[in-house]
Amino acid sequence: MRSQRFSSFRTVLVPVIHGCNGQAALDAARALNAQITLVGLVSVPQGESLSLSASAARQMRQQLRKMAEGLRMRSRTRVLVSYEIWNDLLALIKDDEPDLLLLEWEEHFNALGITPADALMRPPCNVGLMRGPFPKTPLHILVPLRGGPHAELALRMGLSFRESQITTLHLNSPDEKQARADAPFRGLQRVLSQLTEVEKQVLTTLEPAQAILEKSSGFNLIIMGTTVQPLDSRVSLGPVADRVMKNTSTAVLAVKSRRPMHYAAPDETTGTQAISILVDKWFAENTFHADEFADLKQLMSLKERYSTTISLALPALDEEETVAKVIQTLKRALMVDVPLLDEIVLVDSNSSDRTREIALDQGIPVYIHQELLPHMGVRTGKGDGLWKSLLVTRGDIIAWIDTDIVNIHPRFLYGILGPLLLAPHIQFVKGFYRRPLKTGNKIQGGGGGRVTELTARPMFNLFYPELSGVVQPLAGEYAARRSFLERVHFFSSYGVETGLLIDAFELYGLSAIAQVDLLERIHHNQSLEALSKMSFVILQAFLRKLEKRYGQQMVEDVNKTMKLIRHHAGGYFLDVEEIIEYERPPMLDVPEYQKWREQIRGGAFENTSEKPAK
Repeated sequence: MRSQRFSSFRTVLVPVIHGCNGQAALDAARALNAQITLVGLVSVPQGESLSLSASAARQMRQQLRKMAEGLRMRSRTRVLVSYEIWNDLLALIKDDEPDLLLLEWEEHFNALGITPADALMRPPCNVGLMRGPFPKTPLHILVPLRGGPHAELALRMGLSFRESQITTLHLNSPDEKQARADAPFRGLQRVLSQLTEVEKQVLTTLEPAQAILEKSSGFNLIIMGTTVQPLDSRVSLGPVADRVMKNTSTAVLAVKSRRPMHYAAPDETTGTQAISILVDKWFAENTFHADEFADLKQLMSLKERYSTTISLALPALDEEETVAKVIQTLKRALMVDVPLLDEIVLVDSNSSDRTREIALDQGIPVYIHQELLPHMGVRTGKGDGLWKSLLVTRGDIIAWIDTDIVNIHPRFLYGILGPLLLAPHIQFVKGFYRRPLKTGNKIQGGGGGRVTELTARPMFNLFYPELSGVVQPLAGEYAARRSFLERVHFFSSYGVETGLLIDAFELYGLSAIAQVDLLERIHHNQSLEALSKMSFVILQAFLRKLEKRYGQQMVEDVNKTMKLIRHHAGGYFLDVEEIIEYERPPMLDVPEYQKWREQIRGGAFENTSEKPAK
């Protein structure tokens, strides 16, 4: 039960050139957690028949097969035979789009008949130049960082190597004018502050190359950007990288990003794209699959090891068609067959159908959340029900599953519980899935998540880019530790998922959040008007969070009434509806909750006869 290890590179291309060793580049590729593609290249002198190289091509194919044996590589059966193998290699890169091209300094340049400037002036993909030999693990990596365009790629590369210890060296200039050019480092600085496994050093110097050379003792690999020059510069690597390459005895991997550098005025905040380092790393390490937790006995062992109790609260409003199957499926698999769950409760939003009666028939305690804590005001939203579910559950972990799931399966629950049981530092787990919609008796594939894609995702990317890798931030299947949930405000309506996700990030950091692929969730469609109201509420939730971040009131100055466009036989008209997203205080601040928690601590978990304070 482990998530995929972080790597920025899915595919790495290493040329294997006839008559050229290239071992250092190949060793560097092996150390990355990536799929390696070997491409055989046979160069033919101008004026000589290409057919004369058939024997060399056969030898190259044999060499590729031998190199690929027992390794995580795929070798091309077709070998490129050409008068201009660099141009043919560029064409292949254009078709295959690898994440990284690794070349060996300087052997590959001589064999390809190019200069470093040819490879770097307009790189066909991200390029790494390896001056070896490549060291054996464990790697002790020094990553010098300035304000150049390729510092982000250097950091990505360092994080992608297995068994590595990374130290970053931020090189400041004492010259004020030169220091202003360091603005692009700000984005990296924001990322580095959240990478606790990386050691950070800062050095002010007029001689960055000399500083790197002096700091390199004690490290067996230096990874650095190739240049701070514009991408069309004919300078080989840039003055700093050139000097380091030629004068250090430490192995060096010089990298150049294919991404264009947009030069901005020195006072503009640049480097925000560096956040993708953090997001990519989190996505790889903290994205799980429900199948990883299908062994329920193993989950029970983890539950018992940590003496953890687990509650499931089912929010409901008029779900008589689906609620029985949801309860039966989860109760049988996760309470009767394997006692992973300690309790299930239904928190109803005052349904007008038989939802509550059905749940009671299944032996599940039922609470109408509007009847709980009535002196604090009655609200009708889903978020209020989730907040009050803390008052009627006892578990150390609380999970919520929507009760309108047509294709309910135990994985919807054990999937979101798995990361919390596996990793004590995880505080909050979101589910995600493919979302076909059920309209009548028909299934519409891939039509779900419209509010996520049109409202929530753009807002997260704008204001909380660290959370941009969350696949479905508004999904209704999630779980968290009570110690987190009781500390935070809850929005009372559809803003609750947005608020909890942002709170988890701001309280504990990105590494405390996980997400789980639950495969597919079929649910009933909502009208476009209902989705529009949902978006209006979620935007208010974002503004509330931004108020707290920046200490400036926003929501009081924005409109809280929504004008809805109606149509009848006489034409169009406006219908005005007040839609306000309210907040509830942290449950720890509620006296009734404090009393209820004291009662729980004083009694056995199985004693469920006593009702909570109203």
